[in-house]
Amino acid sequence: MKKKISLFLLIFFSILSFAQKTVSGKITDQDGVAIPSASVTVEEPGKDAILAYAITNSKGEYKVSFTSAEPNVDLKVKAFNQRPLTKQISNSDQTLNFNMEGEATEIKEVQLKTKLITARGDTIAYDLKAFDSKSDRTLADVMKKIPGIEVNTDGTILYQGNAINKFYVNGKDLMEGGYGTINNSLPKDAVQKVEVLENHQPVKILQDKVPSDQAAINIKLKNSVTMTGRGEVGTGFGDPWLWNVKLTPMFFGQKSQWVVNYKTNNMGEQVENEGNILAFGSRFEGRRINASQNDWLNVENASTPNLPVKRYLMNSVHYLSANYLTNIDKKKEWELKANANYTNNAVERESYSQTDYFTTPQRPASTVTQNIFNNFYTDKAKGELIFTKNAKKGFFKNTTSFSQYWNADRGIVDRADTFSNTNRHGEEAIESPTTSFQNSLSTIIPWKEKMVNVLSFLSYQTDKQTLDVSPSSYLGIPGFVPTSTDFVRQNLRLKTFEANHSANIGFSTKGWTFTPEIGFNFKSTNLISDLSNIITTDIPPRPLSAYSNDLKYTTATPYGSVGVNYKNDSWMVYANFPVNSNNIKAEDPQRSVSKDVNKVTFEPNIFAQYTFASFWKASVNANINNNFGEINSAYSGFLMTSPNGINAMDINNPIPQNNNKSAGTRLEYRNPLNNLFFNINYRYSDAKRNLISNPILNAAGYTILQYIERDNHILTNSYSAEVGKYFPKFKTNASLSYSNNTSKSDAFLDNASYNNKNNSQSYGIKFNNTYFSWMSIDYNASISRTKQTSTGGVNSSADRKGFNHNLGVFFYPLENHTIGFNWDQVNTSAADQKYHNGFYDLSYQFTWAKKKVDFELKWMNIANKKVFETYDINTTNISYTRIQLRPSQVMFTVKFNFK
Repeated sequence: MKKKISLFLLIFFSILSFAQKTVSGKITDQDGVAIPSASVTVEEPGKDAILAYAITNSKGEYKVSFTSAEPNVDLKVKAFNQRPLTKQISNSDQTLNFNMEGEATEIKEVQLKTKLITARGDTIAYDLKAFDSKSDRTLADVMKKIPGIEVNTDGTILYQGNAINKFYVNGKDLMEGGYGTINNSLPKDAVQKVEVLENHQPVKILQDKVPSDQAAINIKLKNSVTMTGRGEVGTGFGDPWLWNVKLTPMFFGQKSQWVVNYKTNNMGEQVENEGNILAFGSRFEGRRINASQNDWLNVENASTPNLPVKRYLMNSVHYLSANYLTNIDKKKEWELKANANYTNNAVERESYSQTDYFTTPQRPASTVTQNIFNNFYTDKAKGELIFTKNAKKGFFKNTTSFSQYWNADRGIVDRADTFSNTNRHGEEAIESPTTSFQNSLSTIIPWKEKMVNVLSFLSYQTDKQTLDVSPSSYLGIPGFVPTSTDFVRQNLRLKTFEANHSANIGFSTKGWTFTPEIGFNFKSTNLISDLSNIITTDIPPRPLSAYSNDLKYTTATPYGSVGVNYKNDSWMVYANFPVNSNNIKAEDPQRSVSKDVNKVTFEPNIFAQYTFASFWKASVNANINNNFGEINSAYSGFLMTSPNGINAMDINNPIPQNNNKSAGTRLEYRNPLNNLFFNINYRYSDAKRNLISNPILNAAGYTILQYIERDNHILTNSYSAEVGKYFPKFKTNASLSYSNNTSKSDAFLDNASYNNKNNSQSYGIKFNNTYFSWMSIDYNASISRTKQTSTGGVNSSADRKGFNHNLGVFFYPLENHTIGFNWDQVNTSAADQKYHNGFYDLSYQFTWAKKKVDFELKWMNIANKKVFETYDINTTNISYTRIQLRPSQVMFTVKFNFK
């Protein structure tokens, strides 16, 4: 670990010491009056390449840093109505002032041209019209084509490979991180430009005091008051009858904003995820989470393929959401936000699998086949109320949210096992209601030259789950005998309470901010469970208490820390040095179990970033953290988490103690002058654990999930690179990416230790072209390879390869007519097995230009491919999977804007 960190620091400081020079000064006119907004560029003599640039401020002052191996460089100054200046200067630190001569220019023809990408300070602005094509309709369509920006399949927006922390529209954060609805439904015609706010600290009172390495997105609309939105209504035939409705009106004003969204379809679009929180802001804003269920119990699930969701999702979804923001004071400092959404979704899924297990000391070679048919029912509602004051003289934010789930899952399974020579049919059902409540409060109050920050987070959640398996003989688990032929039932109830409170005070001086903090984190989870209609064949028989749990698991962590932050024109540093007193206790009175851990830990984290030569950023980061497991590693009564088996933890299992160390470095370049962006990343981590799992099959045939006290490690090395460039002459945006991840871990199986090594590599390319007036192209492709090796008690090796690509081509043979072709290809191979899965769509669209209405006829899955096949080799088995897909379908859709 020390060698790796030393290598990071050597690379980092080598970059910093690479002959960077700074030129500063003042630009004035002939009368000595300062000239604002003059451009100052540094270029190497005889080369058409800008090394660095700066813009003068209101006082005419400039400062530009650059790196060059040449002894001399050219410094050029340009300003409106002034004669340009060029001066060759030495490659050294210096101060240069310039007086520019006035020069009137006769303008023969006036043409307004907007640059594709412009930069001013930490803000990079993209002209949306420079990147769109005739087939694009929404903001998301164009965002995917902007250099430096990437949109993941889940809707998350990345800038230079990192997730953004805020998404604004005209400077307001209406969606509070759940920006998928706006991104997918805001018409591109309403947008003037997309701004990237680099190193964005969303809390105004902390700006220039507590830095941030994350970027934000601000969507600047053409009008300060905008009523807009997007709608679609479609119908089609396939199996069954198809529908698709999307209605998303929006209003963006100076005092208030709102978005109402209703989407429903049964054609495979996963619209319900638009409500997910994708950007979480600053920790000083408090804590926000995507509330979710604790899914301890599960029916057996059919497999899902590595394909776009629309290819296999058999759904019937209704999703309704509303977001509202208004200023409640004259100064427009206080905001009230109300957000609500409701989801009703039914999903069908089906797959067949055959798994051939290798011979082991405990089990001969065998084959298991399964055919699984599922119905998943989601019924959930969420409401949220947020009060915010975000001003230079103070900050306040209180977020109250409530979520309710009424979910249910079903499974019908046919299973055959050559080891036990059995054929079984089972029906499985789960009912899982959940109630969740959170309240987060954060306030920052100025006190003389200091800042006082108080944070509070409260959460309470109840999960009730009931799993039924019938007939009871389906379980077929050696060592267990059903007491009823009808069904076996597992009841489970979890109650979780969490409270985090802290207070800190900030001192600022000469760019430094020191923040001592004290806090207390508490979490308590109660597990109550009961497994009925089944007993073991043990002699003497197990008591009834063996089939139930009554466990309380608490974690209490008082802590103290010191935060250190620094920011100037070139450097940005933030670090935190907490000391935690961890007190963990697990109690189960039925089994006289009482386990505890009391340990003090030091868990520092540090980040440092250096900006140089205008376009470059280099950074290093490192952290240490500890965790001590959760309640799911402490129960010891029998628990049927799924119909696949019944587990119990050994009563003597200690509480796990895990220590994680990681360090990384990053080099980033973004040059809006030549539309070039790239980043290189490296990370090393060492996860040390005191326990290693050792599943034991006892004489009765059931499994005790046991742990051995033995230090073991998971070592991970990962590095990645991405480069993207926009070529204005060819109207082409292209990018290349590469990633490599290697992990090594210790493991136990059948009382024998072995080592696992996994290496995965991927290469990616994407480009889009709008050069021709009659055609546009979007293309994405990736090649992946994964190699898994096990040595020791288990010796095996597996090698898998994959190739994915998506091609979208749009032709414009006549004005207002569009013909589209889409091709998804997914290829997999392992050993001598190869599977090629291709999908093709064809569309025709007519645009009623005057009304801005599109009429689209689309034929999806032209080849009517009904199944997806994969072949996989693992350390203990070989598996073949066949998954049911959506059949060929035809849709007619009318698309329009609300305006």
